[in-house]
Amino acid sequence: MLYLLSPAKSLDYETAVPPAVLQHATEPQFLTQSAELIEVLRRKTPAEIATLMDLSEALSALNVGRYQAWEPQFTEANSKPAVLAFNGDVYEGLDAGSLSLAQLKWAQQHLLILSGLYGVLRPLDRMQPYRLEMGTRLATVRGATLYAYWGDALAEHLNARAASSQVPVIVNLASQEYFKAADRKALQPRVIECQFEDWKNGQYKIISFFAKRARGLMARFCIEHQIDTPAGLQRFDLEGYRYQPELSTPERLLFRRKLV
Repeated sequence: MLYLLSPAKSLDYETAVPPAVLQHATEPQFLTQSAELIEVLRRKTPAEIATLMDLSEALSALNVGRYQAWEPQFTEANSKPAVLAFNGDVYEGLDAGSLSLAQLKWAQQHLLILSGLYGVLRPLDRMQPYRLEMGTRLATVRGATLYAYWGDALAEHLNARAASSQVPVIVNLASQEYFKAADRKALQPRVIECQFEDWKNGQYKIISFFAKRARGLMARFCIEHQIDTPAGLQRFDLEGYRYQPELSTPERLLFRRKLV
């Protein structure tokens, strides 16, 4: 099975990566496309980037600097394994820094991070810092949006990866903004969605912060237990979540918790 995650806006390039992990770092697989997008972004002024991405002046300047500094050669000095570089709600749940090397190597074979700039990242793929959300309306020669730019390339990549798996199933733990880039109509494997709800004000509902963290927790649970069947997902029980069989379907698994 393959597991999909979204990237995070927050990045951590300060925390050191263990040398043993660096020895297994890999290069992203869509570097030609990434370089093309960087060239488009480099032609934008800070004001244009601020408008395009709805950023403050300071954040716009930071990212313009990142685009200018981006290089086709990935080194220890300018990059970091993606799963250790992202630092948001999902990645706090995943807590990849506490995974063992063996667990990270398993994740490398089963976990993929969708990215506006890099297309698809494996956990140990080196990543230079950037900001480019998949929903950004960045015009390129291929169309007016990043969805048009990536076309069916990501779906074809996922199809090929899933075809080599003993269980050709994709578990989507990414947001819909990112999963749309995979072109659901072109995806051949079975897709399973996981939904996480918390009790609040007398009812169960999706609470964004908790749901994002839960996606990371689910990814961690599957890595730790090497879950490779859909039935194994039902065992997820971290931080109080429990599978709800009567409210689930084969394509949508519902997990709920009621914190005291």
